[in-house]
Amino acid sequence: MEWFTDGDYWLSRLIFQRALAGVYLIAFLTAALQFRALIGERGMLPVPDYLRHTSPRQMPSLFHLHYSDRFFAAVAWTGCALAAALAAGAADDVPLWAAMAWWAALWALYLSIVNVGQTWYGFGWESLLLETGFLAVFLGNERTAPPVLVLWLLRWVLFRVEFGAGLIKIRGDQCWRDLTCLYYHHETQPMPGPLSWFFHRMPRPLHRVEAAANHVTQLLVPVLLFTPQPVASAAAGLMVLTQLWLVLSGNFSWLNWLTIALALCAVDFSALAAPPSLPRPPLWYEAVVIAVAAGVLLLSYRPARNLLSRHQAMNRSFDPFHLVNAYGAFGSVGRIRFEVVVEGTDERVLHEGTVWREYGFKGKPTDVRRLPRQYAPYHLRLDWMMWFAALSPAYARPWFGPFAARLLDGDRDTLRLLARNPFPDAPPVYVRARLFHYRFTTWRELRTTGAWWHRTYVRDFLRPTRLR
Repeated sequence: MEWFTDGDYWLSRLIFQRALAGVYLIAFLTAALQFRALIGERGMLPVPDYLRHTSPRQMPSLFHLHYSDRFFAAVAWTGCALAAALAAGAADDVPLWAAMAWWAALWALYLSIVNVGQTWYGFGWESLLLETGFLAVFLGNERTAPPVLVLWLLRWVLFRVEFGAGLIKIRGDQCWRDLTCLYYHHETQPMPGPLSWFFHRMPRPLHRVEAAANHVTQLLVPVLLFTPQPVASAAAGLMVLTQLWLVLSGNFSWLNWLTIALALCAVDFSALAAPPSLPRPPLWYEAVVIAVAAGVLLLSYRPARNLLSRHQAMNRSFDPFHLVNAYGAFGSVGRIRFEVVVEGTDERVLHEGTVWREYGFKGKPTDVRRLPRQYAPYHLRLDWMMWFAALSPAYARPWFGPFAARLLDGDRDTLRLLARNPFPDAPPVYVRARLFHYRFTTWRELRTTGAWWHRTYVRDFLRPTRLR
């Protein structure tokens, strides 16, 4: 079948596969370094407790067969090793079937983690990585030219990511329609980056241009992905530029980088490097790819219907394998930033003069004089969930109490998730949490005080608590 492959995309495939393997590496590394405190046997939301209330059919995972912290660590570090080897190009040195099995193993390992990750893994980029990783299984290696069907399915993923995000904005917050959302977004986004203060302080007309450009890139440009070259390449290039803008302005885990990888997969690089002469793919491979493409198209019905629905859902999976999902981001934008500040004291009797010392977080704003750091594509899961907790205590109800208990217990795995432990010698007697209103300082305030943030106490979030 001459139509089955297109050698002009061999360099696009190479770049995409290396980038995807890099994202996998970050994802597995995040899991390996953070899981004990979050979902480990003594974590805030332990996996063994969760497995007792779910079945393999509901949440397919290797951990239904066995769970221990040692086994989870083995899975995560194995994923790191497999992803690192793929990023180095190892899959191009093995037979086609072996390369497919390699990518499939990576997908299955990460699916096992996501499906027991509970609240900590409820982000849209988890499903995006799994959906993209599943299609990568069938993209082939240097032993065959890239299959056209898989290339088009990857564009279909990219289309849903961008177009879904565009629709949820237009249908959602009024500020997207009057182009004022960027007056607030850089300040109120989940985890600002080192340049977010400067983006927030741009003139308001530029913020309106930002919002308008976002609508163009997410609502008009994605349609051009399905047009002939070079228009499709130009459309993908615009998406890459938009994603790089988001990389500079905030910390969105690996969402932007994975979207960039998908966009580069749609670019025709044949003018930069002549494609090599690649053999015709085996018949079994053609049959498998066609069958998978047909299955994905059938599963695409519900996500496509979701795009057209007035009640469009964001970041939703329609099957336990996360094969075809719905995406979207920031259908509403907060006007005010709230932050939960966690403090402890070693005084056994509380009084008006009790000295409380503040815990420091790695990514979320705490110290007003600390410039926000750049962490993406690495994902600080606790810091992100603290942002949700500040929006509503209901987000934090299942895990915030266990988090406080582990601070009182001086749990080493939990303390490793933090930037500063004010009780290095012995855990505190009491901990409390208070809600503050944070805002970026003005230019004058920054010059005068050296503070990037100004904060005002709002109310108690967790009253002083001690271990029984």
